[in-house]
Amino acid sequence: MMFTLLGLYLLGLSTVVTAFLNVTDSNGTLSLQNDRVLFVMNKTTSYMTKVIFDGVDLLGTPVDATSAIGPYVDAILTPKQDNYVPGATADYSVVQGVDSFGIAYGGMIMSQNQPEGIVGEVFQQYWFLRETETSLHAFSRIAYHNSSVPFLADLQDIRTLFRPHGYLFTHLSTKKDFYVPQPRPNPAIDVSKDLGVATLVQDTTWYIGNRSNDPFVENVADYFTKYTMSDTYRYHTVHGLFADGTNTPDNSTIGAWTIYNTKDTFFGGPTYSDLVVDGLLYNYIQSNHHGDQTPNITDGFDRTWGPAVFHLNHGAVGGSLQDLQEEAESFANNTYAHQFYDDIARHVPGYVTSAQRGSWKAQIQLPEGANNTIAILSAPGYDYQDNVFNTSAYQYWYEVGSDGSACIDRIKAGEYRLTIYADNIFGDYVQEGIMITAGQETNSGQITWNAESAGTELWRLGVPDKSAGEYKHGNHPDPNHPLHPPEYRIYWGAYDYVNDFPNGVNFKIGESDEANDFNYIQWSVFGGSLTRPEIVADPTINNWTVSFDLQEQDLANMSNATLTIQMAGVSTAAGNTDVFNNKTKYSNLPFVVAINDNELEPWVIPAVTCYQNAHKFTFPTSYLQSNATNNMVLSLPYNATSISVMYDAIRLEVQ
Repeated sequence: MMFTLLGLYLLGLSTVVTAFLNVTDSNGTLSLQNDRVLFVMNKTTSYMTKVIFDGVDLLGTPVDATSAIGPYVDAILTPKQDNYVPGATADYSVVQGVDSFGIAYGGMIMSQNQPEGIVGEVFQQYWFLRETETSLHAFSRIAYHNSSVPFLADLQDIRTLFRPHGYLFTHLSTKKDFYVPQPRPNPAIDVSKDLGVATLVQDTTWYIGNRSNDPFVENVADYFTKYTMSDTYRYHTVHGLFADGTNTPDNSTIGAWTIYNTKDTFFGGPTYSDLVVDGLLYNYIQSNHHGDQTPNITDGFDRTWGPAVFHLNHGAVGGSLQDLQEEAESFANNTYAHQFYDDIARHVPGYVTSAQRGSWKAQIQLPEGANNTIAILSAPGYDYQDNVFNTSAYQYWYEVGSDGSACIDRIKAGEYRLTIYADNIFGDYVQEGIMITAGQETNSGQITWNAESAGTELWRLGVPDKSAGEYKHGNHPDPNHPLHPPEYRIYWGAYDYVNDFPNGVNFKIGESDEANDFNYIQWSVFGGSLTRPEIVADPTINNWTVSFDLQEQDLANMSNATLTIQMAGVSTAAGNTDVFNNKTKYSNLPFVVAINDNELEPWVIPAVTCYQNAHKFTFPTSYLQSNATNNMVLSLPYNATSISVMYDAIRLEVQ
């Protein structure tokens, strides 16, 4: 974006600026500077060690080598499986030019050959700044070419980070409707280890509820964790850090934002979720958090991610977080700066230019009751959550209107699978063979989506929407804190299943309340929290009962029953590895259903499906009783640690 003099006055800033752009390469640093911002990269560490915006130092004073740094890139990309940060052995260079609009630009490029001595691997990061802008445009690349070692490693993690030190920034914002004041001190970022009153209860999770006058405790929760601020990527556009003026030199407001103006080079589709901000500002390009799949780095791997935008903006004294976030969100679309990206493509290997892209449209006849419909184009032959298995594939999605119209532009040429799903509808629509041609529009015409059915629906529990938000401790706003965060965002140990359900879950269709009587997660055992350190194994934990009444007419002339269970998430003993290990019991998870003491064939959920998935159990209607109450028991293995499931929705049909 371009700040004009008028725009500065609208923000309450009266400084007169003159456009210029300086690009420098000295013995120890690279730098990009225009009339409003200065970015300096250290060629020994690849960290940016100076970020000056409108005269304000945004990084603060370092207390050690890894504080007050960024943006920078790191990754877990070698067999060591450690976070790797390029350093003094990398090649550093600058580029500069003038784009199609006559605007000067400069770029800093870091290229690390053979990270950790890996022959054939290259790790690159690109940062570009334009004259008069306050945004860095970022691209990342990993390539590997070595036929003698065809498999290198899983790409567990690649991200960029902005890691300021101190408390210039007062608030963390995940999205427009979820933002929080930063804890003081923030245990996630205080590298001095002066954590204040804080008790570690889990990985990067602290109990801070006995602090006095802490803004996070007063407004949000007694526990602070980076996972509170994570988000799914379907609607996600912007996240960032906000300074409310308390600690700025002139009491004006400042925002630092990561903007996703594109998501097509990510993996995992719209249900992918990851960390976004916790005092550090992230662009998580790829990780194995939340059971997300990870791509294999094999001979021939070559992928460029981006663009994403690191954006800075400035507001008047007393200005709001929402004002600055909305300004940043105005750039969160795939047409923003696309001509500029075409102009600099010669500097960024692997970037797909406009000339290499086409578009797609269709008219979808939606099933009755469909709401919040989405159309996805992703790697052919794979569930959209598994598109990491085609490391050259891109992904796109579109929010389908109530009229069923759908269109997507700027699609990389190639073959795609179309997936459509919607709230209230069980199952997905899937169509292979969508071909996108560069410079052309693909029209799939009329698509009729007939919702899956196995006969007459007798009942359903929950809303099929690929989430467990409707259940206890799901989307319900926390009643005890002024910002009322959704309860699912708070550390799980804030809630005690044993106290909530002393007799276990016993849910009666047509009588019980989903928001109070059905928990958002089912464990095999419960415990290991601050308030319940002991592990409790009890049949009321791993066995849940759902009861339902049937009348004679419900089963008349019916011989077959189908029970559909859609999971919003599954955690097996494989953890985040997504790899079967025959030495780990329950890496593949046996999930058992019994209907009136008739045990159905178990659903063995494999380690590689740690996300949304579904299964249909079929059985004879003779298992069911008319004019009586039927009992269904949902069972996980007894006394098995690290095992849990989250239900999306359940449905019983007969025919």
